[in-house]
Amino acid sequence: MSSVVNIAAYKFVPLQDLPVLRAEALARAGAADLKGTVLLAEEGINLFLAGSASGIQTWLQWLQSDSRFADLEVKFSHSANVPFRKMLVKIKREIIRMNHPAIQPRAGRAPAVAPTTLARWLDQGVDDEGRPVVMLDTRNAFEVDEGTFDGAIDWRIDRFTQFPDAVQANRDSLLGKTVVSFCTGGIRCEKAALYMAEAGVEHVYQLDGGILKYFEDTGGKGFRGNCFVFDERIALDPELAPAPASDDSAGQGQ
Repeated sequence: MSSVVNIAAYKFVPLQDLPVLRAEALARAGAADLKGTVLLAEEGINLFLAGSASGIQTWLQWLQSDSRFADLEVKFSHSANVPFRKMLVKIKREIIRMNHPAIQPRAGRAPAVAPTTLARWLDQGVDDEGRPVVMLDTRNAFEVDEGTFDGAIDWRIDRFTQFPDAVQANRDSLLGKTVVSFCTGGIRCEKAALYMAEAGVEHVYQLDGGILKYFEDTGGKGFRGNCFVFDERIALDPELAPAPASDDSAGQGQ
């Protein structure tokens, strides 16, 4: 019986009251008996939480009562056990580290493609304007090894801070194509798409909601394997259920 509710969400939005927000988020999570991690930075929020349905609902109602988070898009999955050992709320320099402060998603998102539209493009092999579509995995190599889209570009990076250099080294191979950046839940591929656009890649999109949303909306069409997640479930299958992970990925950390 999968009674534990797991949520993942992020939003790039200007935040100034970080210590106050941290204290309140931690207190509310404790009262709701939740475990997981919330990251706060001046650029926004990134969270992974698990607990009872009522606890999750209560915490989300509190968070979304703040106008800055009212339109937060939340991805849900279920498990038999809570996949986190503690509750952490951290203040960071970035909610996803890239070390390129000029890239500010809160100033405007990169174009996004919906999962159902992407599934159609992959079937066609071209986008709606006839350009060839290439999938670009922005995750770390050990995550890619757990599963990825068929034929996806994989630059074998060990951490996201290496992504900009990989773009510069491979930029010319992307020109003239429609490039769809993707990641687990959307946060890395959002920054990645903005960076590529700045680097001169003309036709670039992010997969809206990442792999988890793609699984939810399409059942994982064209995706091979499972999606690595940074908790004790290790990987989720296209039905968003915990899946056995490969030996190489077990024990890897964020």
